[in-house]
Amino acid sequence: MSSSFGGADVLRRRAAVSALYFLPGVAMATWVVRTPTVRDALDASTGEMGWVLAGLSGGSMAGILASGRLVARFGARRIIAGGTAAVLAGLVLVGVGTGLGSAVVVTAGLAVLGAGIGGGDVAMNVEGAAIEHLSGRPFLPVLHGWFSLGTVVGAVIGLGAAALGLPMVWHALGLAVVGVAGAVAVIDWVSAESGRRPAGAQVEQRRASGVRRWRDRRLLVVCICVVGVALAEGAANDWLPLLVIDGHGFPDAWGSGVYVIFAAAMATGRFGGGWVVNRVGPARALVLSGLTAATGVALVVLVDQDAIVVGAVVLWGLGSALGFPVVLSAAGRTGPDFAARVAAVSTVGFTAFLVGPPVLGLVGEDSGLRAAMLVPLAFILVSTALAPALTRVAPMSAGRGVAADRDPSSDWPWLCRSCATMNEPRRRRCRDCRTRRESVGGR
Repeated sequence: MSSSFGGADVLRRRAAVSALYFLPGVAMATWVVRTPTVRDALDASTGEMGWVLAGLSGGSMAGILASGRLVARFGARRIIAGGTAAVLAGLVLVGVGTGLGSAVVVTAGLAVLGAGIGGGDVAMNVEGAAIEHLSGRPFLPVLHGWFSLGTVVGAVIGLGAAALGLPMVWHALGLAVVGVAGAVAVIDWVSAESGRRPAGAQVEQRRASGVRRWRDRRLLVVCICVVGVALAEGAANDWLPLLVIDGHGFPDAWGSGVYVIFAAAMATGRFGGGWVVNRVGPARALVLSGLTAATGVALVVLVDQDAIVVGAVVLWGLGSALGFPVVLSAAGRTGPDFAARVAAVSTVGFTAFLVGPPVLGLVGEDSGLRAAMLVPLAFILVSTALAPALTRVAPMSAGRGVAADRDPSSDWPWLCRSCATMNEPRRRRCRDCRTRRESVGGR
């Protein structure tokens, strides 16, 4: 057996992708909490800041849409490395633009930052799903927990930097130096093969496989579910500070504070999520999460008492914690070519994550932000109602590799333990290294 599938290597891969997922969380929170500093430096109106923010949305969308094909061609490691570099470079560019008072430079920096987050995020989810397949245990909730923990740490550092009057450029440069050092230390632990398809695969075969995937009802149900859970998280990330300030009359200083509470609740829910999924299963975990998030959102919309609103934000964060990682994990188990399925559902989810909040802004312009939150509430309830359908998705193996331990005649892909390539169900030999299936766990 190749050493690459030993327990120590799986632990290194977990540690590496967790650290690399932590960095975009720090970068995103840094932008969120330093937005007032940037706005003042640019002397920008609300409308002008909207155009600046378009750079972040546009870059994120470009990264998300390109990432699936790039992972299939180059493997997850290269795309994660490129995404991490773009995140750190974009953050520095935002700092430089702030120092220069240039809206164009800040917008360009946000576009690079967004492309790095969007593209790298899909690749990291593919690597996280591969680790789940190897270990047979939930990992994606913990992986997303590191992003949430990054947002908490980034927000706390950003609030401290703002309070000290630290210029944005030095703040960004300091984070970039630390981020580069950390990324270089762990990037080689990420699998170079996760998500990669053979170079000689025919375009027609890939297109046919894609058509079959989108005709798969199980995958379509998962895609519908991911829209609801993405909106639950995205609405809070973009609108929660203004929601409690404008909608509930909280002091301005409480806007960032409530966001930190939400992010901390999400981190707590994600780090404890593996235990919940193991205890009740992914479908029930998603139902419990959806009901918790829906309760939190409903209380924020309907109740005006400050203490109840803060408690509702905690429920909102805890309920939103498991949705996205559990749905992505389910996507990888709906059929063959798990990497492409995870990438496809990630793309749908992040598209909803990006497109949904601006739409809520348009709704809130006429009816107020509290009323606008009824839209994500409705989608959360739809996702919760569809969650029981995930019980028909193939369960996670309790062994050391979901696919490799199955019978060769099964309808489930198998993972070669010699080269980490995911193979189609009926193949008798690995498509890359030609190792016979019987020698790597088949019967």
